[in-house]
Amino acid sequence: MSFEAYHLKSRKQMIDSPGEKMKLLILSPKEQSGNLPGILWIHGGGYSTGMASLVHFSCGKLLARRYGAVVCSPGYRLSGTAPYPAAFDDCCSALLYMDQNREALGIDRLIVGGESAGGGLAAAVCLWARDRGGPKISLELPIYPMLDCEDTISSRDNRSFPWNTKRNHRGWARYLGSLLETGDIPTYASPAREMNLSDMPPCYTFVTEGEPFYEETKTYVSRLLKFNVKAQIDVYKGSFHAFDMLLFTRKAKMARHKLLEACMPYFTDKE
Repeated sequence: MSFEAYHLKSRKQMIDSPGEKMKLLILSPKEQSGNLPGILWIHGGGYSTGMASLVHFSCGKLLARRYGAVVCSPGYRLSGTAPYPAAFDDCCSALLYMDQNREALGIDRLIVGGESAGGGLAAAVCLWARDRGGPKISLELPIYPMLDCEDTISSRDNRSFPWNTKRNHRGWARYLGSLLETGDIPTYASPAREMNLSDMPPCYTFVTEGEPFYEETKTYVSRLLKFNVKAQIDVYKGSFHAFDMLLFTRKAKMARHKLLEACMPYFTDKE
């Protein structure tokens, strides 16, 4: 299966957000004809590092190349200077921008995804959209998401590379700030705390069994299924977080191949 069906062009757009102005990096097919799926793809980095341009290495760009889609990657505020709800608010603003500018962007549906902390933000944005009654999201793609601010079986005493217990604690502490001390943590900050996942969009994800986010990813998918939400997870052996970024490995190629297969109906069927 070729990953290069569509050639993409990129541009930058400054949009309004609670942080005044935010950069949105937009990737779209060079020869765009008709309306296409729109993907809000949120970068990872433990909520404290990363940038919009990481989309170039992401599954979001992979999907755009394979099926033809418009990808919007927000340069959300990082927790080192602006803890929660800054990143969450910025990502919600990006989703609203896409919804309100469907004609200009040439999109006919909304898909939300991201890796690691970006996956956690993707889940939070989907919860927010559900709670407010829209925008409608056709598919959720929280890839090995950072969802749970509390230790799980797999995130406790985890010494794997490149993400482990020590880095996880530091990432959550920076993102939650004073909320971590009070224990009054909103579900939009740590989506694993949301017990009711009814009416959420269909979900696909993958994760490795030894990495910190293994248990919280499995739990999230199990909870979606409990509420009769269509959800699928692929689990790979090993403990390497963000393993799919190493495209020269067999495991990475398999993971991305399965992602493309699982997402095909949501990109090829017209709404």
